[in-house]
Amino acid sequence: MAAGSAFAARLTTATGAGPLRPGSLRSRPGDRARRWRYLPYDQLHAALGPLATLSPHELGVVLIESPAKARRRPYHRQKLALVLANQRHFALELAARGVEVRYLVDADGYAPAIAAAARVLGPLAMMEAAERELRVELAPLVADGALQVEPHAGWLTTADEFVAWAGPRPPWRMDAFYRGARRASGLLMEGARPAGGKFSHDADNRRPWRGTPSPPPPPRFVPDELTREVGALVERAFASHPGQLDLEALPATVADAEALWAWALRACLPHFGPYEDAMSSRSRTLFHTLVSSVVNLHRVLPARVVADVAGAELPLSSQEGFIRQVLGWREFVRHVHVATDGFRTVSLREGAPLPPAFWGAPSGLACLDGVVADVWRTGYGHHITRLMVLSNLANLFDASPRELSDWFWIAYADAYDWVVEPNVLGMGTFAAGDLMTTKPYVAGAAYVHKMSDYCGTCAFDPRRTCPLTRLYWAFLDRHARALAGNQRMAVPLAALRKRAPAERARDAETFAAVRATLDAGATLRP
Repeated sequence: MAAGSAFAARLTTATGAGPLRPGSLRSRPGDRARRWRYLPYDQLHAALGPLATLSPHELGVVLIESPAKARRRPYHRQKLALVLANQRHFALELAARGVEVRYLVDADGYAPAIAAAARVLGPLAMMEAAERELRVELAPLVADGALQVEPHAGWLTTADEFVAWAGPRPPWRMDAFYRGARRASGLLMEGARPAGGKFSHDADNRRPWRGTPSPPPPPRFVPDELTREVGALVERAFASHPGQLDLEALPATVADAEALWAWALRACLPHFGPYEDAMSSRSRTLFHTLVSSVVNLHRVLPARVVADVAGAELPLSSQEGFIRQVLGWREFVRHVHVATDGFRTVSLREGAPLPPAFWGAPSGLACLDGVVADVWRTGYGHHITRLMVLSNLANLFDASPRELSDWFWIAYADAYDWVVEPNVLGMGTFAAGDLMTTKPYVAGAAYVHKMSDYCGTCAFDPRRTCPLTRLYWAFLDRHARALAGNQRMAVPLAALRKRAPAERARDAETFAAVRATLDAGATLRP
């Protein structure tokens, strides 16, 4: 991922040294007097951890671009541009403060570049990387003393707090963890009691959207020369990667991130709560804030967004719904991911290959085709389309949970292993059983029809011909033994037992026909 001329020129002007291959790195006067740190791609904020306390003139920072990482999977082009543009802008932002920056480009990965930097600059310190994949790559350097690791200051809770609130071993439950986090943080608390008398307002936040109030159009940004250069690089070097690149939808600078968050507070959050579970073909985003991508890069700090929401004049259901996602779910899944070593210490249900429909082949199901098209167009989809369309249908198709998890990692601009593996393996597919959720989130046509307008443009009638309902019953039939002890599945399993044998046979036939059609890349028809 060679650094382009505009970035190279601006970095050279700011620091006296443009982007370097690690082998070209040389010690300069004063280098050894600085405190050198490596900053991973998820830590791009000048007020995060030691960067907030060290004087810029005593601080040295190493940033790394790795084409090997970008090519490890066919990541969405919007995601590649997002990470790369933000890291390059952050390098210049640091340099403007007087921080000495060494920006390395290494085709072989992060570890070789850090090893080379440590030989020239001395051992480097870093806050722990969020992604397990990067932690594993850097572990030998930590063992050799070339890299010293400190806790990541961006997280809002600790491992000890996770154990105290959720328990030392599974099953873990987010609601118990969230109550502990709310009490410890004081957010939306009135003394020892939660504001409004209950910790979760989830039951109040399940309204379908029927056209009003009008959702705000997402903000657009003006790409500067550096961002346009990144876009050209991605289009050239990663032309085989899927997804559309839209630079005007990409928050690349700290000012862009601030503008996005200001828009979210002003335009989205007043109506976010009641409609956070709604889905619509008329509005991909509805009242969702779109800040997950910049929060996961720490361009806007998680502590900042929950404090801003708690202090804003907003309906309590919107405040609580947003804070539950960031302080509750986001923190919870990260702890589960660490505790299970990325779900490698637990048994997972297997499945068949993901159908070509997830890569853009028309399935004939308006819900699936619409959501997939949105994702490849934008690199975004809100949490209910991820859970109740993509994960739900993958479950009904008996698709591989691991393959679906990797697809999420590739397709979404805000996706990293610590996010997608718990979300998909733990919740979306229930592949790890009741490790962190109480039941599989499967549903037939009635749910999609109630919570969205997708059915209005579909060739299938949700009440008569949509295959999702028979696929739902077929899923329960195939997995009845595994779900037999789950109390939250007792009612649907009892209904399954009362279902006529002829209907159950038709359910199984529908599943086989749908799988065969989609596996062939063909389109389902009524």
